[in-house]
Amino acid sequence: KRVLLGGWAALGDARLVLNSPPLLRVPLRKGKSLRKELKERGLLEDFLQKQPYALSSKYSSFGEVASEPLTNYLDTQYFGKIYIGTPPQEFTVVFDTGSSELWVPSVYCKSDACQNHHRFNPSKSSTFQNLDKPLSIQYGTGSIQGFLGYDTVMVAGIVDAHQTVGLSTQEPSDIFTYSEFDGILGLGYPELASEYTVPVFDNMMHRHLVAQDLFAVYMSRNDEGSMLTLGAIDPSYYTGSLHWVPVTMQLYWQFTVDSVTINGVVVACNGGCQAILDTGTSMLAGPSSDILNIQMAIGATESQYGEFDIDCGSLSSMPTVVFEISGRMYPLPPSAYTNQDQGFCTSGFQGDSKSQHWILGVVFIQEYYSVFDRANNRVGLAKAI
Repeated sequence: KRVLLGGWAALGDARLVLNSPPLLRVPLRKGKSLRKELKERGLLEDFLQKQPYALSSKYSSFGEVASEPLTNYLDTQYFGKIYIGTPPQEFTVVFDTGSSELWVPSVYCKSDACQNHHRFNPSKSSTFQNLDKPLSIQYGTGSIQGFLGYDTVMVAGIVDAHQTVGLSTQEPSDIFTYSEFDGILGLGYPELASEYTVPVFDNMMHRHLVAQDLFAVYMSRNDEGSMLTLGAIDPSYYTGSLHWVPVTMQLYWQFTVDSVTINGVVVACNGGCQAILDTGTSMLAGPSSDILNIQMAIGATESQYGEFDIDCGSLSSMPTVVFEISGRMYPLPPSAYTNQDQGFCTSGFQGDSKSQHWILGVVFIQEYYSVFDRANNRVGLAKAI
C-alpha cells in the first residue's frame, strides 16, 4: 500500500512483507442519498422491513447485523470507530479488504505518527494479554513494526473477545503521520495475515457473532452516508440486482475481469486479468501499459508530478470506461473516474509497473455497492445509489 500525500490517498492492498499498489483519489459528487431522503421523511425503517435482504431481527438468534458509519475524508480515506480493551479505548481505523491484520498505535511507540494519533495502553486494559509475538508489515511506501496481543474488540456494537491485536512500536515513515485514522482493520482472508493472527471478521464468523458470514460496503461521494454493514446486505444502498462474482484466490478479494473496453474496443485486460476489490485503495490501479492506453483514450495528459490531468471542460464529451466482469458490464462514466477539485481535474486511473493485479479501489466501489461473501467465497456488485 502506498499513501501519497498532497491530496492523493493512503493505503492499498498489503501483505506482510509484501509491497503493494497504491491508494488514490476519487471524484466528489454532491447530492442527497436515497437513504438520507427516506430517513428525513420517516420512511427508512418501513422501507428496510419490506426488503428481502433487509436489516432485520430474523437472524438474531444466530448473530447480529451491525452497521458502522464511515467518515469520508476528501474521498481518499474512509474510516470508522472501533474500541479495544476493558474499559474500551477508542480508535479510528480504515476497514481494509486489501489486508488482514488489525493494528493500532501503542503507548510504546515514539514515532511522530504515533504521537499524532490515539495510542493503546495495555496496562489500562484488564483484558489485555501479551502474545509475545512480533508484527512487521511492509507497505508500498511505509511500514509498521510492533507486537501482537489479545484483547476485546468492539466493532459497531459487536463484542469480539480474545481478538488478536497488533500494537505498533515503530511507524518510521511520514505516511501515517498525516493520516486522519489511527490504524487499520484488515478484512481480507486469513491467509493474508501472520501465522499468529486470526482476522477480526474470521473471529466473528467462528463465534457466530454475525447473522451471515458476509459484509458489505457503501462508499458515498457525499460527505456523509458511507457505511460498513456486518452480517447482512442493505438494499437501500443500491439499485437493480446484485451480480455475484466468484473469488479466484482466497487471499485478497480477487476475481477475474474479462476485459476493459471503450466504445466497444478492448483497451486493456485483453483476454482477461485478475483484479482485487480493495476498500483501502483510493484509485483504480493496473499495469502501467494498460493504464496508459486508458489515459490516452480518455484524453488525460501526464503532469510533472506523475498524475494525469484532464480538461474539466471536456468531461461531457469523454468516453465511458467499461469493465466486463463475469459477463456483465460495469461502466465507469467520466464523473466516476475523474477527480474534480477547485477547478482542477485529474484521472482516477493509476499505473503500477510492479502490479500483477488490477486494484479496483474507491473509484470503482463508489460506483458499485460491494458485498464480500465469505460463506460462498464470492463478491456481489450492484449499482450504488
